[in-house]
Amino acid sequence: MSTPKKYIIEHMESEFSEWVRLEYLAIQKDVGLENFYLSSLPAGTTDADIPKSLIDNKIQWTTCEVTKFAEKYPGFDYSRVCLLDPSADQDICPEDTDKFDFFLFGGILGDHPPRDRTGELRKYGFPGRRLGKMQMTTDTAVRVTQLVVEGQNKLDGINYIDYPEFRFNKMESTEMPFRYVLDAEGKPILPEGMLDLIKHDSEKSLDDML
Repeated sequence: MSTPKKYIIEHMESEFSEWVRLEYLAIQKDVGLENFYLSSLPAGTTDADIPKSLIDNKIQWTTCEVTKFAEKYPGFDYSRVCLLDPSADQDICPEDTDKFDFFLFGGILGDHPPRDRTGELRKYGFPGRRLGKMQMTTDTAVRVTQLVVEGQNKLDGINYIDYPEFRFNKMESTEMPFRYVLDAEGKPILPEGMLDLIKHDSEKSLDDML
């Protein structure tokens, strides 16, 4: 891989759901704790407001918006920031590794149906790149970006699965409406603990229907 890049997520939620917690832990594991930042946490946030597992893993967080990062991190170069934007006019490519040092993700990409959370960042003029047409979870979006700019893989050369079905037993299964990267064994890459959470949420939804 090339020189490690920095990955920033503008945290556009008022709190940390279990889904988000697992995704952030997976991202930090993939890119390295020194290369992952959470920005725009609500004013007044303290360590006590952040899940203990994230604090224990020394996650880097700030209430500062990415548009003010130069004030907090001297040397931060806005011209070297790439916004991952579904509305961008070009896809991310291996050559972008020479153009950008920071890759910025707006909020929770895994909304279904997707909301234009990235629009709040687009207005600041960051250069944008797409990750294809399929909706991804946030950890998948970061994983794909890293595979392209650090691993020098073409976007359409990565092994994906769309709308995978996770079967828990003969009677229970759930289809997830996202694109995932496949591992060496041909299985969707999920954050540790996510499959149990999907199963739990599926059972809860079924209980709500009955």
